[in-house]
Amino acid sequence: MIKTRFTKAFNVEHPIVQGGMQNVGIAELVSAVANTGALGFLTALTQPTPELLTKEISRTREMTDRPFGVNLTFLPTLRPVPYEEYVQATVEAGVKIVETAGNNPQQFIPGFKAAGIKIIHKCTSIRHAMKAESIGCDAISIDGFECAGHPGEDDIPGLILIPCTADKITIPMVASGGFGDARGLVAALALGADGMNMGTRFMATLEAPVHDNIKQQLIKASERDTALIFRTMRNTARVFKNQVSEEVQAIEARGNATIDDIQHLVAGKRGKQALLNGNADAGVWSAGMVAGLIHDIPSCRELVERIIREAETIIQERLQTMRTGALPQLAS
Repeated sequence: MIKTRFTKAFNVEHPIVQGGMQNVGIAELVSAVANTGALGFLTALTQPTPELLTKEISRTREMTDRPFGVNLTFLPTLRPVPYEEYVQATVEAGVKIVETAGNNPQQFIPGFKAAGIKIIHKCTSIRHAMKAESIGCDAISIDGFECAGHPGEDDIPGLILIPCTADKITIPMVASGGFGDARGLVAALALGADGMNMGTRFMATLEAPVHDNIKQQLIKASERDTALIFRTMRNTARVFKNQVSEEVQAIEARGNATIDDIQHLVAGKRGKQALLNGNADAGVWSAGMVAGLIHDIPSCRELVERIIREAETIIQERLQTMRTGALPQLAS
């Protein structure tokens, strides 16, 4: 067992988190993650309405009696989103853990606290992590530049961002971006985090609600098979490199591109269809550089148990051997 401040604070068995993923974080995946003893998050905005989010929370409870949470991402969208109604649905459903991301969640924190909800805020910079702590968040998830989705605009990789953040905050911290195996977990703990978050890695599991063609694409991919879009609009997103992402980059490269110029390419319904139908070039879909570390499609239980088992081996055998100086003899 690997116990940390995070596992204690959020009442989970393992310091592993499945963060919010649009069109992926639904009951089947989240319950499977929760049943391993890790912490899974439903993605609120995957559900078209707050009422459907309520039903998805109920569906998840039918599949697990372990802790899980709801991800609420507050970002500019092509269509207005009734964020207050999604928050209300989450509170009224009795959810006790929320992951917030995007814009500052301060206006919603009093309501969460009154309902006994613990808040993890996803950050891409030290200053945002410090702000999250100051407004009452219970933990932060710090996203290095390697991550899928929105890595922020500072371009700081996890190897620097994680320990620098650990030096500045006192609440538990989950390391995000580039994590997918036991080596990543041990590294995250060594860098000052209390656990690790995996998104792309959980996409390549048996329970992930995406087409097998997409999972096979992740297996075939290297660490170089992602693309950054929306850079010129200062709303950077890391997605899987495909024909659509390259077209978006070409439009941005011309200069003065607006969202209207690329809206037809980046519409969420196109990305959703890619994930469901298996045509990797049908739209843009999020993926992190950790794709280079994905080599199989295990069940969530197999993945989490393997990570914990191998992490314990690294800590107990490899690192302890280095500490005692009992290094193996090299072949002559």
